[in-house]
Amino acid sequence: MSNDKKVDLETVLLTGASGFIGLHCVKQLIQSGYKVRGTVRSLEKQKLVQEVMAANNVDTKNIEFNLLDLNSDSGWEASMVGCKYVMHVASPFWIANPKNDAEMMTPAVDGTLRVLRAAKKAKVKRVILTSSIVSMMSSIRRGVFTPEDWTDVDYPNLNTYIKSKTLAEKAAWKFLDENKGPSALALVVIAPGGVFGPPLGTDITGQSLTVLAKMLDGKILMVPDAAFPMVDVRDVAELHVQALKNNKAAGQRFIASGTEPISFADAAQALLDEGYKGPSTKKAPTWLLKTLAIFDREAKGMLALIGMHLTADNSKTRSTFDWTPIPFKQSLLETASAVQNIKNK
Repeated sequence: MSNDKKVDLETVLLTGASGFIGLHCVKQLIQSGYKVRGTVRSLEKQKLVQEVMAANNVDTKNIEFNLLDLNSDSGWEASMVGCKYVMHVASPFWIANPKNDAEMMTPAVDGTLRVLRAAKKAKVKRVILTSSIVSMMSSIRRGVFTPEDWTDVDYPNLNTYIKSKTLAEKAAWKFLDENKGPSALALVVIAPGGVFGPPLGTDITGQSLTVLAKMLDGKILMVPDAAFPMVDVRDVAELHVQALKNNKAAGQRFIASGTEPISFADAAQALLDEGYKGPSTKKAPTWLLKTLAIFDREAKGMLALIGMHLTADNSKTRSTFDWTPIPFKQSLLETASAVQNIKNK
C-alpha cells in the first residue's frame, strides 16, 4: 500500500557532525527518524560525513549541512530556524596543553554560549550538551564521583582541556539560570568518560583512537598511573538521542560511562591477552612525567591524570534512560580490531 503523504520530520541541529562522537550521533539520529542539520567547518568535512553515512548504509536524504565556526557569530541563529532540538557535541579535545589556552577555551566556552544564545532566539525546545566526566571528577582523585560533583578549576596541574570542559558546562548552566521563563530552553548534559568504540569512518586521528593506535604499535613504552571510567561511543550517541525527548532528563546532567575505573595498564593487559604484541603495561614513574612536563606539552597535560583512581555513580543514567553500558573490554577489543583494519588498508 502506497502512502504519498509527506511526513515532516523533526530537525536536530548537530554541531561537530564530522567528529568521532558526531558521526555516531548522525547515524543514530537518522535511524531514529530525525532530520539532521550538521554543522561542519569545511566542505571537506561535509563530504566526509556524506561518504561515511553512505558507507554505513545510512540514508543521506535527511542530512543537510551548514558551514559554521564556534569562534564566529556568523550564521548560528539562521542555522537553527526550524530546529526543535540542538545537540552541541563540537569542542576541541587533545591532551597536550595548547601554546595558547584560548585555542581551546574560546571555542569551548564562548562557542557553547554562542550556540545557546542562537538556540534561545530560534525558540529551540531542548539542547543536549556534550560535556565530560572531567568536569565532575578531576579534583576528587580517589573514591566515587556523582553528577552532583564539580571539578575545582584551580586544582593543581589541571590541563587546559579539563578547564575548558568544566568552564563551558558551568557557563551553560549559568545561561539557563539567567534565562528562565515559561518557554525557556531546556538543557540536558551528557558527560562521557574516556570514549572508545569503533569509528564509523577511517579517521583515527582523534585523541583516544590515536592513543590506542600508538599502544598497538608499541609506541607507548610506559603508561601513566591513572584509572577512570570509560564508555563506548555508540552508548554516548544513544544517550544523546534518548535525551531529546525523555521528560525526566530536562535540567539534569548525566554520567555516560561504566562505573569501574579502567587504567591504561588494564587496557594494555586486555589487549595483550587478546594477542596484540605492542601494548605495554609498564607504569611511568611520576617523577619522570613531571620532568618531561617541563618541556613537553603532552606530558604536562597528562599530569592532571596521575594518581587518579575514580569510580562513577551512573545510577541516575541507568534508571532515567533504562540504559546498560557496553562492557569496556568488548568496546576496547572492537575498537582495536577496527583501528588495525583501518591501518592495514
